[in-house]
Amino acid sequence: MEKLKIGFIGTDGRSFLAALETSRATSELYPGEYQGFVVRGTPAMPPFARKMKWPVGFIPVSDHKLEAYAAALIEAFRQDTLDLALVMPEALLFDGLVDRLEEAGFGDRVIGLDQKGAFIEADKLACKHLCRDAGIPVAPAWDEVDARDYPAVLGVCLDYLHDFGGAVLKFPYSAGGKGARIILNTWEIRDVYEELLKDYKESYSQLCGKKNPWPLLIEARMSGVEISFTIFVDKNGNYQLLPTAMDYPERFEGPPGLDNPITGGMGSISPHPLESPALMALAEETIAKPLIKSIKEKGILRPCVLYPGCFASFDQNFQPRAVRVCEINIRPGEPEFQPIVKRLRNLGAMLKAMPEGRLAEVAPEVRMDQISLCLALVTGPGGPKQQKGYPWSLTKGELLSMDFEYFDKKKITVIPSAMDCTEEGVFKSDGSRVAYLVANATVKAGQKRGQVVESLRQRLLNAFDQGKIRVIPRENEQGNRLALRRDIGLHYQKAEMLGSGQ
Repeated sequence: MEKLKIGFIGTDGRSFLAALETSRATSELYPGEYQGFVVRGTPAMPPFARKMKWPVGFIPVSDHKLEAYAAALIEAFRQDTLDLALVMPEALLFDGLVDRLEEAGFGDRVIGLDQKGAFIEADKLACKHLCRDAGIPVAPAWDEVDARDYPAVLGVCLDYLHDFGGAVLKFPYSAGGKGARIILNTWEIRDVYEELLKDYKESYSQLCGKKNPWPLLIEARMSGVEISFTIFVDKNGNYQLLPTAMDYPERFEGPPGLDNPITGGMGSISPHPLESPALMALAEETIAKPLIKSIKEKGILRPCVLYPGCFASFDQNFQPRAVRVCEINIRPGEPEFQPIVKRLRNLGAMLKAMPEGRLAEVAPEVRMDQISLCLALVTGPGGPKQQKGYPWSLTKGELLSMDFEYFDKKKITVIPSAMDCTEEGVFKSDGSRVAYLVANATVKAGQKRGQVVESLRQRLLNAFDQGKIRVIPRENEQGNRLALRRDIGLHYQKAEMLGSGQ
């Protein structure tokens, strides 16, 4: 049987790991053979895959622009180098990559919304209107103001602090997961407002000009538990909810703030500690069904991935009371998709079914007894200009040292991301999230999940603490420029303590 060749478009870790698991995961329920490809990737990924002898193919793209991606994909489809492709970067969807492929006659080979449907993520205010019209629960209050009208911003924030205990300022357009700023008390309003305006002034000017209003979304702060749902949708509107994952978006442990920004994600774990059949059923009824119905009625339905970020609230028995949508993304989350993929046996079969309209027949085949943990290794502080480290100023070009045998022995998968490679095969840091450590653990009969996750956490943390992967600082050959968050996964123990009343 000839393998179905599936491309994962992008340059981050989720693209690489999805391609890897597509190639090597074995389904017990859905026969078929699949080959995963990364479309573009980073310079380190092909040599890394060769060194690890991993069955991942690569489709080169000349640069990061839309035209280059479109040309590379059209050629790959024409030459049958690829059979199918999933678009990961939201910017390519916003810019119309799917439209370009449809115009070339390959629309049935690509998974992702076209430009007409991309507003769901590209414009948070338009998405709020969609949710309101579809009856999808969102924040208890939200408003739109001109970002340059500070008195209006102040008034809404003070009202939301009084009524809901907090406010969230959101740059309403694409911000790579970093456009939300939380305000928890009156003293923070001006500082948070000015920081957001400084960060997005140039974007506002390009998108809106100087004379038009600069839209700013202000939401009432929601509390409860953050949780996101990955929904695969086929061309007919059939869908499947994938396992959940818990994201750790803040740079450091603790609540977000000016000194603890929301980043692209510092790690994730699947399943979410509070995932339950009841919660999944509630998300299906209140979010998935009305959302897909709405996009179908609007004529923007295509095979796609929907990824609503939500807050869930529970009763004292941890039965879900409500799930409220913060925003809806139109691609898999990063790094949340990584531990989800590590628990799936049939990613290739599900993706194949989406453009065929057969997703109702292909349910997620999940390793239900396994928990998967993903840690991001980011560039820490220091360097020739005393850089602050991720996500601020970064030191680049430093050598990467890695004990490949150790990671193989400990069954830890290292996923390259912001990494480069010289012609001599030497790996180097290229800045932000340099690599990820991903590993699974099996929950055996009689074991508590919190106990299993703690052992899994320590397996990954020990690898880091023992220097099994290092970015070597220029000023200290024995040091390690990499940094991580040490609390990822601790919420399993917290969930057990809450549930036992301790």
